[in-house]
Amino acid sequence: MAERPPLAGRRVVEVLATSAGGVGTHVRALLPTLREAGADVGVCGAPATEELFGFTASGADFTPVGISSGLAPVADARAVLQLRRAVAGADLVHAHGLRAGLVAAAALRLRRPRPPLVLTLHNALQEGGGRLRGAMQALERLTVRGADLVLAVSSDLAANARRAGAPDVRVAPALAPPLPPAQRSRDEVRAELGLAEGRPLVVAVGRLHPQKGYDVLFDALGRWAGTDDAPLVAIAGDGPLHDELAARIAAERLPVVLLGRRGDVPDLLGAADVCVLPSRWEGSPFTAQEALRTGTPLVSTRAGGIPELVGEAADLVPVGDAPALADALHRVLADPAHATALGEAGRRQAEQWPDEAGAGRRVVAVYRELLGPPEAGSR
Repeated sequence: MAERPPLAGRRVVEVLATSAGGVGTHVRALLPTLREAGADVGVCGAPATEELFGFTASGADFTPVGISSGLAPVADARAVLQLRRAVAGADLVHAHGLRAGLVAAAALRLRRPRPPLVLTLHNALQEGGGRLRGAMQALERLTVRGADLVLAVSSDLAANARRAGAPDVRVAPALAPPLPPAQRSRDEVRAELGLAEGRPLVVAVGRLHPQKGYDVLFDALGRWAGTDDAPLVAIAGDGPLHDELAARIAAERLPVVLLGRRGDVPDLLGAADVCVLPSRWEGSPFTAQEALRTGTPLVSTRAGGIPELVGEAADLVPVGDAPALADALHRVLADPAHATALGEAGRRQAEQWPDEAGAGRRVVAVYRELLGPPEAGSR
């Protein structure tokens, strides 16, 4: 008789707040492995996440629940009621991010027996200061203590969760799904961007958000002021800072083009002389993973989980240090041998990471640990 799949007969529900990037991609990447393990899988999140990531196309059912990415007490109360109904038949609930975790913990509070709650921490607290930050830290403690198990995408997040009183914390980096092959050549991409022969191209990929540190990158571009060898910096992404960044580009005549949200990241990385990640904080950033996998030299801040992710395969600088960022970019652009060595080191580093299916199997093992063996009589 064939052995039953490890999650046969189990209903698991993945919960996420509004997401336009890594969290939604991570959740979608888990779904095929969970389905193969026999689980009946649901996803709950903002309607826009289904439109963007297509969870139902990956075999899950989707229930809209209005969990915002920021603190919104009235909307959160409504989301708790929506989620309570949506997880009524769940054997296990997995919340991704503090916002989703807070709503999920509240939705499950009165349920008896309560299904296990897994919380994945993808990001550090970034919001505000003073009383607002104090309130967010209190909510963070409440959320991590309410989870049966916390998965953190980086060691610093894991350490913070332990300090906050989480009962069981494990590091589990979120892995970017493999990029498809580039569809255009380096020359074709450079021609689209209007690059003159020999002019360097620096590519950044990520939301136009304060966390990403684009203001520091703009400061670093001052190194090339008045020179003839300034690189073109192309930023792929959208977000709340678009108008502010565009105004600064125009006012200071910076060599930067905002590309908006793009579906051709493999093409852009293939055409880039260097990828830059100037973030103030990152957990397990997809941009860094994608750059290393494609052999594109990476210059990044030494933020959050980046050092443990990339090892020696990138040039790392302190967070917020524009002169150091400028120096690192200049070194890669001016030294072809160093750029080649970084690209080769990146590919070697990426080969050490587990693949997407392996990451999914680790999550299945966690669920099996919390749920026990498959239910008797399940297929």
